[in-house]
Amino acid sequence: MDETVAEYIRRTVLKIPRDEIKMMLQKWGFLSEAQLQTLNFHQIKDNIAQEVVQLCEENSADIKQAATLDIIYNHIYQNKRMWSVYQMKKSGEELEYFDITDFKKKFKGRLQSALKNVTITFKEYEDNAIWIRVAWGTPYKKPNQYKPSYVVYHSQTPYAFISASVLRSNLPLLCQALIVASNYHEIREMELRSHSLNSLKDIVFKRYSQNFQTYTLQPLQGENVEPENADTRIVQENRSEKERIHRLNQEAFGSGPQPKLEFAQYRLETMFKSDPKMDVLDKKEPFRCLVKFSSPHLLESLKSLAPAGMADAPLSPLLTCIPHKARNYFKIREKKGLCPKSFVSP
Repeated sequence: MDETVAEYIRRTVLKIPRDEIKMMLQKWGFLSEAQLQTLNFHQIKDNIAQEVVQLCEENSADIKQAATLDIIYNHIYQNKRMWSVYQMKKSGEELEYFDITDFKKKFKGRLQSALKNVTITFKEYEDNAIWIRVAWGTPYKKPNQYKPSYVVYHSQTPYAFISASVLRSNLPLLCQALIVASNYHEIREMELRSHSLNSLKDIVFKRYSQNFQTYTLQPLQGENVEPENADTRIVQENRSEKERIHRLNQEAFGSGPQPKLEFAQYRLETMFKSDPKMDVLDKKEPFRCLVKFSSPHLLESLKSLAPAGMADAPLSPLLTCIPHKARNYFKIREKKGLCPKSFVSP
């Protein structure tokens, strides 16, 4: 076994919490059950990692097996990476049969034709998700296994979730390979980012609870406690206002927990309105600006603004439409004539 492969396996095992090493090695499936029985999982992790490397040497592990173990680790600890959503588009509306073998062949062929030194590893999961790990090299250097890019593509959907390496210059190659392999025509970044991959999936696949019907309001906790000698009209007004904010908040965000989104971005384009007599604007040029939102939990932060008294209810549609507009991203951008960063198949 190559020394670089042995060292990579050792470092991967060291990243795993000790009480989860056995479980993860079983998911890996490269070592036999008899070999796993010889491991002492109660010793220090450095010794466990060294014993795993010795067993892998007996099985002649290569970089493909090592990369598969890394995929399993990142699948379980996916929140350690920052994920971005990409949406693809076909030139027509035709539906095609998805062939995983053909997808892998096209993806590898496209990348390897553009870059010789690249390691590509696939792993399929039960939810129709294909995890793709790409380690990048250069024409003169072997792939750097410690800074790979990850793509999670759900077959039969136009969405892909990408966690890029520090080598952003390789992103166009990755996007081109993805649209060629999946038989799409164009791909664009949706400008939604989060460490929570599942939350991003909930947004684009509409899997989280949202209700836009009229709610039957329940008394809020603490609302029945009135200050002694308080003006009943003021108390009633405060209660009514809180119930109104509560109702509008539920109409905008739903009653369930929000997906964990950490970044959203708008490209706004609007026209100034002024009195023609004042002649403030010589040319009717639209005003363009870029607005970015970031938070450890963006949607929950927005949801809490009105109840906290930091914003009027209802919130602006610019703030509440972030999850609702995800599916129609292409249509929205084309209707407004905006040009986000995109990659088109040749």
